[in-house]
Amino acid sequence: MKEIDCIKYNLTCNKKSTSYHLHSSKDLRSPNMTAHEFKQARKKQRRTQEAVARLLGVSQAYVALLENGKRPFPDALARKAVVRLKMNPLALPVKEQKAKMDGQYFAQQLSALGYPGFASMRAAWKRNPVQVLLNALSQNNLEARVAEALPWLLTNYANMSDANRGWLLEQSRLRNLTNRLGFVVTLAKQVLARKGETASERYTCLCLLESKLMESRLDKEDTLCQLLSKTEEEWLKQTRPPEAKSWHLLTDWRPEHLQYA
Repeated sequence: MKEIDCIKYNLTCNKKSTSYHLHSSKDLRSPNMTAHEFKQARKKQRRTQEAVARLLGVSQAYVALLENGKRPFPDALARKAVVRLKMNPLALPVKEQKAKMDGQYFAQQLSALGYPGFASMRAAWKRNPVQVLLNALSQNNLEARVAEALPWLLTNYANMSDANRGWLLEQSRLRNLTNRLGFVVTLAKQVLARKGETASERYTCLCLLESKLMESRLDKEDTLCQLLSKTEEEWLKQTRPPEAKSWHLLTDWRPEHLQYA
């Protein structure tokens, strides 16, 4: 697929045709489960509304209202539905977290989302992958084993909803993380290209995300969540890959370094 084909603004990233757009900061909402996602999960499990109502501890009438978009999904119910209906964790609500976000914390989050590198680790409660990604990119000194997992998150959860994508873009801009996120998206694209997946839906979705991030790329040089000495900074300026230079990042991460992506 040619690069020009990646940056068309009416690409569809889901099987159901969808026109993508960015929400303004005024109407942007945190991602949450949609009526369509909920109904499709029920049908995939071949369950009736009555069966799902019993599973979730609510009435059949309430399930019908949820499926028709007449009621919002409370966070606790959305989480229960994701677990019991085996839904994509992208349907989980995004909530602020007060937990200490160290390497162990992120390793457990990534384990819960299926990252092979932490498969033997005790998993934590699942969080929305876009929240895990953005929280990791917000760190000043992220462990290398966690940074290595971030392109995997994007290759495995690229087909995100409008709400997830809009929230990720808006929050990355508000937190000055556009360049960090952009570089990780580019790395994830390179991984898929090496696998011959340039015609896949997830590659197309990453192209769209990359093009939106490029529109607000920052001029200030940054690192990929690392604290560097002056010597390290000077060395990376000379050895970083072209993609890192394009995103104004001091890092030498390349797709061939990613063991599990």
